[in-house]
Amino acid sequence: MNERYSKHFLMNAEDAKDYAVNIVHFFEPGSELLSTEIGDGNINYVFKVWDKKTGRSLVIKQADKFLRSSGRPLDLNHNKIEAEMLKIENDLVPNWVPKVYHYSDVMCAMSMEDISAFKNLRTEMLEGKTFKNFAGEISSFLVDSLLPTTDLVIDRAVKKERVKFFTNIELCDITEDLVFTEPYYNYKNRNVITPGNEEFVEKVLYGDEKLKAEVGTLRDMFMNHAQALIHGDLHSGSIFINDTGIKVIDPEFAFYGPMGYDIGNVIGNLFFAWANRAFTKPCDTAFISWISKAISDIFDMLIEKLDKKFDEIVTFPLYNKYFKKRYISDVLADSAGCAGTEMVRRVVGDSKVLEVTCVKDNNVRVPMERALINMGVRLIKERRNYTHGSQIIDEFQEILKKQM
Repeated sequence: MNERYSKHFLMNAEDAKDYAVNIVHFFEPGSELLSTEIGDGNINYVFKVWDKKTGRSLVIKQADKFLRSSGRPLDLNHNKIEAEMLKIENDLVPNWVPKVYHYSDVMCAMSMEDISAFKNLRTEMLEGKTFKNFAGEISSFLVDSLLPTTDLVIDRAVKKERVKFFTNIELCDITEDLVFTEPYYNYKNRNVITPGNEEFVEKVLYGDEKLKAEVGTLRDMFMNHAQALIHGDLHSGSIFINDTGIKVIDPEFAFYGPMGYDIGNVIGNLFFAWANRAFTKPCDTAFISWISKAISDIFDMLIEKLDKKFDEIVTFPLYNKYFKKRYISDVLADSAGCAGTEMVRRVVGDSKVLEVTCVKDNNVRVPMERALINMGVRLIKERRNYTHGSQIIDEFQEILKKQM
C-alpha cells in the first residue's frame, strides 16, 4: 500500500482525490479532479470525487474513530460491515444497491458507485412526488435480499460464520434502546415530546403495560432471532429513487436479525409521508391515494413474492408447504409490529423524521403525532391479525378521521 495510507487518518476533500487515484485506481494520474464532502450523518465522512472533463465519478465513505456530534469513541468495524453487506447485496440484488469498487481495512474507507442521479425518497415524497413502480421494486428488493441469506437456503456453517462477522454490537445497541426501549420506558430521559402531547404519551405509551409486553416480545425477537442478514436501518432516507428505479444505501447497521425489522421500517416510514400530507395538504388526493396504495401493495406483494421465492430456493424437505405458511405468517407479523415501533419511536424519541419536524404549527402537529402513535400501537398489538394490506390502510384512514 502507498505509505501515506499505511495508517488510519481522517481524509479531507483533497485527500479523497489523491486516494481515488493512487489507492482505488479509479482515475488516471494527472486527471483534473474535483471533490466535495456530501455527507450529513453523524458517523461517517462521505466525499464525491469526479473528473471535470469526463464527469466520471465515485463516492468514498470513510469511518472515523469518533462520532461527529459528541466526539464519543466509535468502533470502526461498522464500516467494514457495510462494505461486506453491500458486496453480498451486489450478488443478490445488483440493480438495487451501489457497486463497491474498493475497501481499505486500514483507512476504513469504502469506494463505491456515485448514485447522485437518484434522489432521497423521503425528501421526494415530502415534495409530493409519486413513483408508480416503487412498491414492486422495494418488495422485490426485500424478498430477494433477505430470504436467500437465511439458513433455509445457505449452508448452516456459512450462515453461522456470517452471524459472527456481522455481530454489530454498538449499532444494535442503539436500536435496542431508541426503538425498543426508550419510547415506552424513558430511562435515559432522551425522549422529546411535543408540547400538548405529554399526557397522551404518558397514557398511551408509558402507562400501557400490555403494550410494553408486546414491545418486549418484539425487542426479544430483534435481539435473539438471527433469521436473515438485514439492512438494520431501512428508512425512507436510505432509499434513493428516480423514474428508472431505486438504490438502497447505508447498511452500516447490518446484522443477522429478523426479516420483519427491515420490512417494517420500510412500511412504517411511508406512514410519515401519508400523515404529513393528510394534515398539511389534504387536498393532494393524488399523493395520498398513491402512498396508501403503495403501503397496501407492498404488504400484499411481500406475501406473493415470499411464497414464490420460497418455492424457488428452499429445497430442504422439512420446510414444506405447512412450514412455509407459518414462516411467512410470522414474517408478516414481525413486519407489522416493527412498522409500529418505528412509527412510535420517530414521534416521541430524539431521532425524529423530517415529515414530523417540518410541521411547526402545534395545532396541526399534535393531532398528526397522535394519529401516528395510535396507528403504531395498533400495528404492535394487532400484528398477527393482518393478512391483507387493505386492512392496514383502512385502519389508518379511520384513525385519521378521528384526529382531523
